[in-house]
Amino acid sequence: MSAVIAGFPDHAVLTEVGPRDGLQSEPIFVPTSEKIALIQALLDAGLRRFEITSFVSPKAVPQMRDAAEVLAAFRDREDAHLTALVPNMRGAEAAIEAGVDAMVLFASASESHNLKNVNRSRTASLKGFADVARLAEGTGVRLQGAIATAFGCPFEGEVDARAVVDQARAYVDLGMDYITLGDTTGMATPALVVKRVQALRPVLGKSTTLALHFHNTRGVGLACAYAGLGQGITHYESSIGGLGGCPFVPRATGNVATEDLAYMLMESGVETGTDLDRLIRAAQLAERIVGRELPGQVMKAGPRLKTASMDSVRTANG
Repeated sequence: MSAVIAGFPDHAVLTEVGPRDGLQSEPIFVPTSEKIALIQALLDAGLRRFEITSFVSPKAVPQMRDAAEVLAAFRDREDAHLTALVPNMRGAEAAIEAGVDAMVLFASASESHNLKNVNRSRTASLKGFADVARLAEGTGVRLQGAIATAFGCPFEGEVDARAVVDQARAYVDLGMDYITLGDTTGMATPALVVKRVQALRPVLGKSTTLALHFHNTRGVGLACAYAGLGQGITHYESSIGGLGGCPFVPRATGNVATEDLAYMLMESGVETGTDLDRLIRAAQLAERIVGRELPGQVMKAGPRLKTASMDSVRTANG
């Protein structure tokens, strides 16, 4: 591993969101057995934190209709932390019954996207979260908060930083100690990442973990993660092969690829506990499962020092 870049943390924790955020918008249902095989490959590559599914209406997101079955396959893995996205009380009840380690509650920083994404106002979403928090009391299931469109909205444009800060504060008041800033639309920039992190520090303090979740819509997903490292952020969400894209955002493209992010971190001296070769194989498996080329780059090129024989490339003439 390379020497740590000055100012960077020496380790980072990756949460794999491919089984949920990556597959949710796939038009053809991915069989439960193939989802399970993909998650097992990711476990074999050293990943231990997963947003493994979502307990949403099958009518709204048909791809997630097997949420309980997928979770059941890994519920006994004591070395894995399994979270699921829940939009409402019905989803929370199902997630608790299925045995999740934590429920991810999500709302958008912009009103218009929240209406499109969950068909509720931001105020209604936050009120519903208070009900979910009461439901979770005494169950051992923790709550995590996600702020979608934290860096920009496809319908409103710029998102006021105060809306992001206020939402984070509401999450803290509900007892959440893990909050993710979601770049749902791929509108984040490195400079904006720095501004958001610095604005949130007084609200979150040292007891709350801040995670960053980037999409590569405009090609700067890894640059945004690099900016987060410079701010000392150690938790990142990514999707194997670059799978994904919000189905309720126009022109949305995939998440930052897990293997690309892991490669950048490793080459920056930041330990992730993952095996890059196995991550590449998992990305190739994901590509076979969805039946098309995925946008991940390291899965195509391999590690930096992967060599080839001279006979494999033609010699220039002339």
